[in-house]
Amino acid sequence: MNARTLLRGSPYPYRANSLNMFRLILAALVLVAHSYYIAGAGEGPHLHGENLGGWAVAGFFVLSGFLITRSRLRTTAASYLLHRIARIFPAFLVCLVATAFVFAPLAALIEHGTLAGFLTTPVTPLQYVWANLTLYIDTYTIGATLQSVPYPGAWNGSLWTLFYEFCCYMIVWLLGGLALFRRNAALAGVVYVLSLIMWIAIPAADRLGLDGSFVLLAKLAPFFLGGAFVYFIVERSGISAVLGVASLVLATLLIVGVPHWGGQAAAPLLAYGLLWLSAVVPQPGVIARDDVSYGFYIYAWPVQQLLVLVGVATWGLGLYMLAAALVTLILAWLSWVLVERRAMLWARPRNAVPRPPEGLPGDIQRV
Repeated sequence: MNARTLLRGSPYPYRANSLNMFRLILAALVLVAHSYYIAGAGEGPHLHGENLGGWAVAGFFVLSGFLITRSRLRTTAASYLLHRIARIFPAFLVCLVATAFVFAPLAALIEHGTLAGFLTTPVTPLQYVWANLTLYIDTYTIGATLQSVPYPGAWNGSLWTLFYEFCCYMIVWLLGGLALFRRNAALAGVVYVLSLIMWIAIPAADRLGLDGSFVLLAKLAPFFLGGAFVYFIVERSGISAVLGVASLVLATLLIVGVPHWGGQAAAPLLAYGLLWLSAVVPQPGVIARDDVSYGFYIYAWPVQQLLVLVGVATWGLGLYMLAAALVTLILAWLSWVLVERRAMLWARPRNAVPRPPEGLPGDIQRV
């Protein structure tokens, strides 16, 4: 068997992969990382100053870059925007409202035994929802709630990444209007490299007067754009087992061995490796059918805070994580069934979605 045969790839199985499972695993890793902070158990595992949750978010972004680029190149500019809004905003808005008017009142009753002043004490529940409507999280607190927990005041420390993900959606939306971007990988590769150089040079941001939000976008964009670049490679050459394993090994070496920008430099390798895993590792049918990873991500933090309030963290960190995961999974499933799937079917009517082959899950939820 020659090298060309070994490196020859198979078409990526868009309708028969385990991306839902891998994204759920990444969301669970975020929950694990946040558990240490929320339960007052220290900072948990770190690498180069980034906790486990931060590296899981990197995994989210590389996969999202791959899938979102595919979405952009398969739809019109208007349809793309509608699909992106339908995928991220409805569940996000419901989460804001649920946090403000369900989770926070429960916390007020647990902490203070009364709801007196709950609706009028700044930041009021309505102020919390209004301030965060745009995805840019401007406030994390609601009134006098969460004052007796190890991580006080913060109702959802996970939502901040959604603003930067949507910014990346808009970058791909703009690039998708260029014929050069649609035809080949060259422009996608150039944009990824430029984003990597920007992150490497980010210490100059302070001297240029750029704020922290720009720094965060510069930090996350290379992961997303690395995934976008890999989309073109996979479309042209498919997925190879040899390259998949090699990508994971090289990505690990870069992430572990190179502080500051090693993770961003490894983004295309990480994307390719995760895509290969998702093509060869099966997932349970229920996970293939119900994509609960997004709901899991947005509800985990408030669930964890409430469980701390009722004393679950005193059971031990492992049991606390397990309890939080189980409760969050229920809410994530409800979010998928009642909000996310309905919103996407509204944005993409059933008769406009090609029917998948018999026995394979549809890909409404994929992008």
